[in-house]
Amino acid sequence: MGRAFQNRKESMAKTSDQKAKVYSKYGREIYVCAKSGGIDPNGNLTLRSLIERAKKDQVPTHVIDKAIDKAKGGGGEDFDTARYEGFGPGNTMVIIDCLSDNPNRTFGDVRTCFNKVKCKIGGQGSVSHMFDHSAIFVFAGNDEEVVLEALMMADVDVTDIELEDGKVTVFAPNTDYGKAKSALTEALGNIEFEVDEIQFVAQNTSPIEGEELEKFEHFLDLLNDLDDVQNVYHNAEL
Repeated sequence: MGRAFQNRKESMAKTSDQKAKVYSKYGREIYVCAKSGGIDPNGNLTLRSLIERAKKDQVPTHVIDKAIDKAKGGGGEDFDTARYEGFGPGNTMVIIDCLSDNPNRTFGDVRTCFNKVKCKIGGQGSVSHMFDHSAIFVFAGNDEEVVLEALMMADVDVTDIELEDGKVTVFAPNTDYGKAKSALTEALGNIEFEVDEIQFVAQNTSPIEGEELEKFEHFLDLLNDLDDVQNVYHNAEL
């Protein structure tokens, strides 16, 4: 699989406005995760992973606590997941994951981003068949055999394991996320994960440069500026 998963552009928090957007996106995702799976991170592995990732991205504790308290109350907004697919500049393939309280508005906003770069949003399944929906773990290590044995003992359907520069990268089906993380933690002790996420990983990447690259980066900025957009996955080789 190589390092295709690293090609996903993250929201950049260079200004206070951009930081506020990052905090808002994490707050919304934590709220939805806690409301649907429970507010205790020890019993909700997805929530625990999300909180850890938020802290790494320097999201303030009060933002995290507020989202969990909101979920604890049982009220609040009802957000639904929405996923859009299409072809971006340079004939790249793009998947956009959203959390929305108004799907019609969100679809319109995402479609406008495609229109602004003279590209078209596609239907469900138009590009997702060219991506693997994977659980990805990256951590320091030098023995992939030990890692593979631990995962196989836990009956994890390992897709790939890579060892490079003192780091182990594990790919598994997204449905095996919890099982894989528990197996790694139990076998290797207190691991500090550099990456601990479920992502769409492109099966093949597409080089992009020049004007198309500039247009593509503008397209990503437009998408990441939308409050409802949580993650953008693509196959562009930047």
